[in-house]
Amino acid sequence: MKVLIVGGGGREHAIVYKVAQSPKVEKIYCAPGNAGISELAECVPIGAMEFDRLADFAEEKKIDLTVVGMDDPLIGGIVDVFEARGLRVFGPRKNAAIIEGSKAFSKELMKKYGIPTAAYETFTDPDKALAYLETAKMPIVLKASGPALGKGVLICQNLEEAKAGVREIMVERHFGDSGNEMVIEEFLTGREVSVLSFVDGKTIRIMSSAQDHKRAKDGDQGLNTGGMGNFSPSPFYTDEVDKFCREHVYQKTVDAMAAEGRPFKGVIFFGLILTPDGPKVLEYNCRFGDPEAQVVLPRMKNDIIDVFNACIDGTLDQVKLEFIDDACVTVILASDGYPVKYEKGFPIRGLEKFKGKKGYYVFHSGTKFDADGNVVTNGGRVLGVTALGKTLQEARANAYAATEWIDFQNKYMRHDIGKSIDEA
Repeated sequence: MKVLIVGGGGREHAIVYKVAQSPKVEKIYCAPGNAGISELAECVPIGAMEFDRLADFAEEKKIDLTVVGMDDPLIGGIVDVFEARGLRVFGPRKNAAIIEGSKAFSKELMKKYGIPTAAYETFTDPDKALAYLETAKMPIVLKASGPALGKGVLICQNLEEAKAGVREIMVERHFGDSGNEMVIEEFLTGREVSVLSFVDGKTIRIMSSAQDHKRAKDGDQGLNTGGMGNFSPSPFYTDEVDKFCREHVYQKTVDAMAAEGRPFKGVIFFGLILTPDGPKVLEYNCRFGDPEAQVVLPRMKNDIIDVFNACIDGTLDQVKLEFIDDACVTVILASDGYPVKYEKGFPIRGLEKFKGKKGYYVFHSGTKFDADGNVVTNGGRVLGVTALGKTLQEARANAYAATEWIDFQNKYMRHDIGKSIDEA
């Protein structure tokens, strides 16, 4: 079969890698792809938001299955466009992708159906938001309601910071239209854990847990990013936590979306926080996380094509997800200055050292070929250096050792990815 992957980052590289393992697949295309993806798939110069051009391409090439990796096209309705043209596609329709597209919607959904989450208020008027803050307990969390590449969340320690945050989101529009509406949320304490799941509209299958590192600098300092590293499984996601979430979060979310007339088919990403009062949902995403996909998919035993098809066909109840016991760690190599300002176009050296190295992967996030055919940096997050190990500590040591194989000007990374596993 022929498969088209939509997107061009580390998440899509991990999906392409997993799809390439399926004996059912003879040809992979990726739009727009990147330099690393081009080793496994034919990259097509079509943007992820060019829905009609992508659908035309799928018809022309007789694509059997399209997999949408990115959030923006899902939220924008790419699945509806493909389905209207009779094309087989994996991902939620627009009316279901709202679970990520609007934090205000997802908070209301959790409130209505009794899914544990932080107390909150929503605002479309910055003056009313500022007035509310005068009586709110600090610290407090401000969230742009729309998608913001994982960066539209501000944790404010005092009233002055919170007021500045309202201006940043709603007045100065640092996150564009995503700040038309804002959620103000109580600040929760606890470890954060990411849990990915496959959903077919009624049945949910949970993947292995993972744990992200959002802040740009060591010790969880600096600005929020799209993610600076990840590990799987999370030792803090215990059997007790899993049991609670299966009873009070996972299936309840799937059932809630169906009850709202928005049946969800695709991947739901549950962003959890393990508070002293029990697990609560921080956020939903409507797709694989990035870099979560880079640590979860290398551990997955199943043929991912079978799982995609089961989600589309509503037969996920017949699938048993399986993962290897080995742990996995990803360390993001970024351009110094990310997520604010950084330079691009620097040659990347050492990529060939990963070839033939079992248990080691390098997933490309922001790369391209220059005029001479060399791989160069082309983004804030450049590469996800990933390694397996029998334990999380071993996987972490392997991943950091592999980061030394790669060199480029302005190379930057955190040095404490997975350090918290020693506390488990």
